[in-house]
Amino acid sequence: MAKQVRIFQLAKKLGLRTEALLKVLAEMGLEDVSATSSIDIETAKAAAELLAEQAKEARKRAEEAAAAEVARLEAEAKAAQEAQEAAAEAQPAAAEEAPAEEAAEGAAETEEGAEAAAGEAEEPEAPARWAPAWAAPESLRTLEEQLAELEQELEEDDEPIFVPLPEEARRPKGERPDNATDVPPVVSVLGHVDHGKTTLLDALRETDVVDGEHGGITQHIGASEIELDDQKIVFVDTPGHAAFTQMRARGGQVADIVILVVAADDGVMPQTIEAIGHAKAADVPIIVAINKIDMPGADPSRVKQALLEYELVAEDFGGDTIMVPVSALKKEGLDNLLEMILLVAEVQELWADPDVSFTGVVVEAGMDDSRGPLSTVLVRNGEVKVGDVVLCGTTWGRIRRLNDWRGKSVKSMGPGHPVEVIGLSEVPQSGQVMTAVEGVKEARATAGDRGDALRDVAMEGNARASLKDLYRELGELTVKDLNLSLKADVWGSVQALEDALMDLNDQLDEIDINIISMGVGEVNESDVMLAVASEAIILGFHVGIADAAVRMAETEHVEIRTYEIIYEALEDIQAAMVGMLDPIFEERVIGHGRALRIFRISRIGVIAGSVITDGHAQRNAKMTVTRAGETVFEGTLQSLRRFENEARTVEAPNECGIATNDFRGWEEGDEMEFRADVEIPRNTTFKNTR
Repeated sequence: MAKQVRIFQLAKKLGLRTEALLKVLAEMGLEDVSATSSIDIETAKAAAELLAEQAKEARKRAEEAAAAEVARLEAEAKAAQEAQEAAAEAQPAAAEEAPAEEAAEGAAETEEGAEAAAGEAEEPEAPARWAPAWAAPESLRTLEEQLAELEQELEEDDEPIFVPLPEEARRPKGERPDNATDVPPVVSVLGHVDHGKTTLLDALRETDVVDGEHGGITQHIGASEIELDDQKIVFVDTPGHAAFTQMRARGGQVADIVILVVAADDGVMPQTIEAIGHAKAADVPIIVAINKIDMPGADPSRVKQALLEYELVAEDFGGDTIMVPVSALKKEGLDNLLEMILLVAEVQELWADPDVSFTGVVVEAGMDDSRGPLSTVLVRNGEVKVGDVVLCGTTWGRIRRLNDWRGKSVKSMGPGHPVEVIGLSEVPQSGQVMTAVEGVKEARATAGDRGDALRDVAMEGNARASLKDLYRELGELTVKDLNLSLKADVWGSVQALEDALMDLNDQLDEIDINIISMGVGEVNESDVMLAVASEAIILGFHVGIADAAVRMAETEHVEIRTYEIIYEALEDIQAAMVGMLDPIFEERVIGHGRALRIFRISRIGVIAGSVITDGHAQRNAKMTVTRAGETVFEGTLQSLRRFENEARTVEAPNECGIATNDFRGWEEGDEMEFRADVEIPRNTTFKNTR
């Protein structure tokens, strides 16, 4: 499979707004893609080349504009000199020589000024309106260097840009050692929202998770086990909501088998297609569970037919994809589904080495008020025990407690099983690898080195000139910033919310969403202090707010919003983005009137006693006066009176006095049309986030 790169990651590498990159891809004929879509290396290289070409063209246009301006200045200087010389020749011969000398000196000064202006135009020290691209030559050179760097990286086959999970987080491969032990298959349940994934898992493991989910949507990733004929299966449930793309991808990457749940009464939907992509990218076998066969309008054959488009061919259609009709609600077809899972797992011959050092992958992580940082870890190799010192990314700790998937305390956990780890110093990020180390000193030192390296990379990235910054300098991009600080109960939700917000960010050019900080746990005083410094709004997802943070937020006027369902948060941010947009005004006809009687008052002028026939008239509105179908005046309504008082507006069918200093030739019967700039509502449509 050709190496792929996510569009938003490619844009980040280029220092470019994802929306701008999507426009470039659209010019190349790729219109049906989004920020999270993947493109192959050749397409990415072509996009980079096109961007470089556009940058060169922008520079060329700027140079041409600068040359034209230099020519204009020289022409003006020459014309000024010729005018001076002509004026000097026109003077009488008997005139004193002093004025002529002064004129010559003035012409010389003009010529020197033109030369100086030309020199400044050739090497400007500050941005100029007529030479915008010269305003930031270093930015353009930096952009070209980044494009060259990207092209080089894309060509290195052994170093792809997008590596979802480290190799040590994957299943062991190669020759099976003598001491290897069989491990249960890890099954990820993927599919579209509301197609019955969690209900299916509830039926298989005889739990009741759906009733506990907010809005009936699974918003976390969980790991659980079931046993069938002395054989165990590990299930990883993932959300179906559109915002949880990254969590679904992670579920597909740690899985040995993917169960693709498709509702028989709904068919293939956007997250269904995305799940197929995740499974194929991870090279994981797919079993299709055609759910809701008991519902009216259910048609499993139609689902099988639709899946043909995505190269999933059912066995009864002559293919090799196992498709099992089930009803999670009525618990029909579940035994057959489990048997198919075990059959596929048997073919894969899954194993692990229990004697090597512990290695696991973090499936989910969060913060508990009483227990501290928590992480659900899928053990890949070795055995993890209470008291082990472990390292995970930039965090470390000595394990105080281990819980199995039901929450029961255990002393150790072998390979192939999920376990909850308690005892880390901080909350690790989902998808990171957890390993056992010799002692606390080594763990602390390694975590510190990794943290320093990440900070260096972050500082280097901030120092690079981005194309967006260049556009800002050129005056071609005017955006407003919406700064947000994110807090959630688990890292997966933080990442999902970040991805969804970045998708919104790319849908509206005028607003730039900046994620100032992300974290897990309740909103605290530090979050509020950071929000004050960055003028940010705090978004909390499944978290509470500390009392001290509430008081500080009230004092500092910091807005804190908390949510239980992710699409409610996204809808609020959409509304905020629309509210930040600059209003659009359009000149429209607001009313008509007719002159009934003309009054001529010496100290005031001519007043047209009028009646407003429809709409309204307002002071300072644009006014057109017609007589017998011909326009006799166009100007501004300067004075509007109702009885003896000045009025701002007069509605139909009232009478009023109308006057303007620019027109005094009123006659009875004159028709008037009033126009004014009216604010037009912004009809901004966002892509569906549900």
